[in-house]
Amino acid sequence: MQLRAAPGPWAPRHLVGFDLRRRPHLDADVLIIGGGVAGLCAALAAADHGREVLLLVKGDLAESNTAWAQGGVAAVLDSTERERDDSIEKHVQDTLAAGAGLCDEIAVRDIIGEGAASIDFLRRHGCHFDLGTDGAIALTREGGHSARRILHAQGDSTGREVARSLSAAVQAHPLVTVIENAFAIDLITGDDQRVLGVLYHRREELFAALAGATVLATGGCGRVWRETTNPAVATGDGLAMAYRAGAALADMEFMQFHPTTLYIAGGARLLITEAMRGEGAVLKNAAGERFMPKYHPQAELAPRDVVTRAILAEVRASGFPHVWLDATHLPANFLHERFPTITQACAKFGIDITTAWIPVHPSAHYHCGGVVSDARGRAGLPGLWAAGEVGCTGLHGANRLASNSILEGLVVGMRAGHDAALAGGHPGRVRVQVEPPAPVPEDLDVPDLVRSVRALMWRQVGIERTGLELAQARRTLEFWSRHQTRGTFRSRDGWELQNQLTVGALVAAAAAARTASVGTHGRTDSTGTIDLSHTAFTRPPT
Repeated sequence: MQLRAAPGPWAPRHLVGFDLRRRPHLDADVLIIGGGVAGLCAALAAADHGREVLLLVKGDLAESNTAWAQGGVAAVLDSTERERDDSIEKHVQDTLAAGAGLCDEIAVRDIIGEGAASIDFLRRHGCHFDLGTDGAIALTREGGHSARRILHAQGDSTGREVARSLSAAVQAHPLVTVIENAFAIDLITGDDQRVLGVLYHRREELFAALAGATVLATGGCGRVWRETTNPAVATGDGLAMAYRAGAALADMEFMQFHPTTLYIAGGARLLITEAMRGEGAVLKNAAGERFMPKYHPQAELAPRDVVTRAILAEVRASGFPHVWLDATHLPANFLHERFPTITQACAKFGIDITTAWIPVHPSAHYHCGGVVSDARGRAGLPGLWAAGEVGCTGLHGANRLASNSILEGLVVGMRAGHDAALAGGHPGRVRVQVEPPAPVPEDLDVPDLVRSVRALMWRQVGIERTGLELAQARRTLEFWSRHQTRGTFRSRDGWELQNQLTVGALVAAAAAARTASVGTHGRTDSTGTIDLSHTAFTRPPT
């Protein structure tokens, strides 16, 4: 990638003070932070090399973006008859097209070329994909793909099955220790910026986890926006931690807004998988008219950014708050078997998807940027790897191709675990002392400020952006960061707020720097000149 270095927005180096001489800590050869597909794969790969692995998970092991993924895993399999209609090269070209000229082609070819091997890895660890009537793995198609190459499990519960199988393998491995409900606060670094581990909070106490190699696999930041498909844990903690420690973050402007999430007033924004459109469901506007063919030749299977902006255009033209997804022309038995999660979720609101249209609207879904890293997860700080959604390998460019995310987590996670195992080892005696910042005001209403941040990001740094609104957002976020939340919190909700402010400021700064619309980044005041370089922000000296 062509990286253009730039100083990023203000952020403190540490959120809390600590002295490792007086702080209980654990040692391991390899430390993994995050329990999604990338973290689980990294843990298994490192442990299989005989290393002692410590895996820290923010919530419980079943709570991650991976477990929420419905669609599937994009991969071209080596040994099927259907490969005559598909190829790795076609998958590469589809990925490059979706990325709108901003993918790193070397990384794309490298990661996609490992698709079949990554599926073999999953199956060896007990992952069961759905099979067709011929006994071969069933494949479906999603937006932006030129062939049916999406593997799925339990209909629309692929992420849950991937997480289940890998979690079971991790918990059964004698060299992996899992600590749940451990909130990682700050990366611990030495004088040479080498990452030595992490400070974390658990059961009302601060602990340190130290290792010779650290893999950051903390997922994304969808909860920075008001409307999102992401679970409550996705507050961008890993992005903010890495930034405070000195890592470079790139492509922060590229938040992918999923076109179709269930839109029920007062209800959670449930993802309606793109695979439903891949199987033939169509989008209709308030007047009941199918509209996607007038926006793109691939209609409902156009890239996600195209579908998202088309939906917004229809909403604006009609004044109606959402559009409709119509699958009623598909066989009822097929819908029940192929999309059980969606069937059950809609039924809770009295919607029978076999006879009624589904109300849908875009929501923040997947972050294409993150910690600058290569296709093996190597980040710019010694001792640190980044894998999965928290990293930025160049695979996704300006817009992720559907179902490439689990593939990336598998491939980069395994590689990061392997390399961390070779470089890792017990850290020995580590002495680091950080003076605590002053405490924040006790009367600060944290939940209210969180709601304000998320509303601001949705309104001014959302699907459609302007230079004026981005400038206003940046000023507000900086004020909140420097004045209202500067200092030491003593609980997870306060640290999450500080992380959300940092991530929001980075996204707003990156969006302001990119003046032309491209991929998921939409500027209604676009200059029309697309810049194919990438801005990499690092924390300025304090």
